[in-house]
Amino acid sequence: MYAGRSHARRDDEMNRPAFLSLRHGAEETTFVILFAVSFAHLLNDMMQALLPAIYPTLKTDYHLDFSEIGFVTLAFQLTASLLQPLVGLVADRRPMPYSLATGMVFTLVGLLLLSVAHSYTMILVSASCVGLGSSVFHPESSRVARMASGGRYGLAQSIFQLGGNIGSALGPFTAAFIVLAWGQKSIAWYSLAALTAIIILWNVGVWYKTHGVTRLKAARHAAQHATLSPGQVRKSIAILLVLIFSKYIYLTSINSYYTFYLIQNFHVSVKSAQLHLFVFLAAIAAGTFLGGPMGDRIGRKYVIWFSILGALPFTLALPFADLFWTTALSIAIGIILASAFSAIVVYGQELVPGRVGMVAGMFFGFAFGMAAIGAAVLGEIADLTSITFIYRLCAFLPLLGLFAMFLPNVETIVQQKLPRDEIVAE
Repeated sequence: MYAGRSHARRDDEMNRPAFLSLRHGAEETTFVILFAVSFAHLLNDMMQALLPAIYPTLKTDYHLDFSEIGFVTLAFQLTASLLQPLVGLVADRRPMPYSLATGMVFTLVGLLLLSVAHSYTMILVSASCVGLGSSVFHPESSRVARMASGGRYGLAQSIFQLGGNIGSALGPFTAAFIVLAWGQKSIAWYSLAALTAIIILWNVGVWYKTHGVTRLKAARHAAQHATLSPGQVRKSIAILLVLIFSKYIYLTSINSYYTFYLIQNFHVSVKSAQLHLFVFLAAIAAGTFLGGPMGDRIGRKYVIWFSILGALPFTLALPFADLFWTTALSIAIGIILASAFSAIVVYGQELVPGRVGMVAGMFFGFAFGMAAIGAAVLGEIADLTSITFIYRLCAFLPLLGLFAMFLPNVETIVQQKLPRDEIVAE
């Protein structure tokens, strides 16, 4: 009788819709947790995206030049990047389930300071506080996504990062209707988003403490990964960092200066420029969701290769296009470039098994750091030349995608299979 029940249960699980329960080895893909950290990522990056979205307003109200705008981005990105590898390394050794909620408090403080800032110095301080919240959030939430993945690492990273990209798109979109309409003080309303994220992440921390750490340890012991020499690992990590450099310097040129480019070249309104930025960021969200599952299916190296080098024809054409084709090209660039990062993170985590948080923190931190330096340098160049020159210069960055050919053909997707008897015994 029990055997019959067990076989019936197994047959029921095989016929169960995929969105209810997906097994990939000993653990199920826990979509409730994945969607929770993805939604928290949405809120986190929506709040972060407020900063570049209100740059035109800050530039006018505080009489800033492009260099000073670049240094606001530098203040945010440096605090958002420098601590990430350290947070990830410490968490690998000593998990901190409630650090996600704690880190979001810094974002809350930064938003409240930004809403009442009356000087350039206060703007820099508030941007730094928001960056501190990000430095804790990204490596730890990336760990949680891997814990909840059930072995579907690319899919999990894509779901997690999709939330962030949607949030980045919603930042300028909501700013166009809230901050532009009601002024700088209305930024304080976004503190409600921070409070919501704190509540969600506290509950994620409960799951992290009771289930997540055990899952990650089990996956670490069961993972099947290729044996590479330390030199090969270092070379591969260096190549991945070069690819992140090319991707994020170009994305910084869009995030920080795209609105100015549209206003200067096509004489659109600030609101219209922010809506165009929203369209570009929405394209990034779409590309992010596609990249992870594609890496699970066809191999991460091929996704990485295409997503960097494949953007080159579109980046080269962008500076010479009219408004319609500028919008169309920016959509193509966003989708193609964004498909890389999920694959890069998972590829790196498989190169250095057991260092999930450190690798995520290093890649996120390096990406943010390059964006910070890029914003400052590009601002200086824009002051000396023009915004259009920036896009002609950055158009060649995807050529660095050629370095992907030197990545080893390592595919280490975990294939954890329970014996048939263990399934029956359940």
